[in-house]
Amino acid sequence: MNPVATARRGRSILPALALAVTLTSAPLARAGAGEPDPWFGRDKLLHFSAAGSLAVIGYANASMLTESRPARAATGGALAVGAGVAKELWDLDGHGDASWRDLTWDVLGAATGVLFSLSVDWAVHRMFHPPPGRSR
Repeated sequence: MNPVATARRGRSILPALALAVTLTSAPLARAGAGEPDPWFGRDKLLHFSAAGSLAVIGYANASMLTESRPARAATGGALAVGAGVAKELWDLDGHGDASWRDLTWDVLGAATGVLFSLSVDWAVHRMFHPPPGRSR
């Protein structure tokens, strides 16, 4: 295998990896003194990361059933957002504190997980199926 081609393939996934590392390691602001449900807090990171993980899991599992990237993305997104909505409904039923902010972080995490999955899928596909006119 050509080392230059291998380096090019590795660079195609770097933006997605950089985004994932940046989003998951960003420092969180401390909760404000009078704000019971801050936009940035440990629970928001948990919502974001759980939804992102579920989106990746849903996308990966759907890839075993379909070749359609839109169907894979929809499956991953639906799994993640569905779980977030179910959790907030559970909280609304008296088992916790329901929060639109939590749901917002669930949606952001789901979108990030789906975009990350699409990026990895695209990069892997290009690795094994280079564009016409280019050698492996």
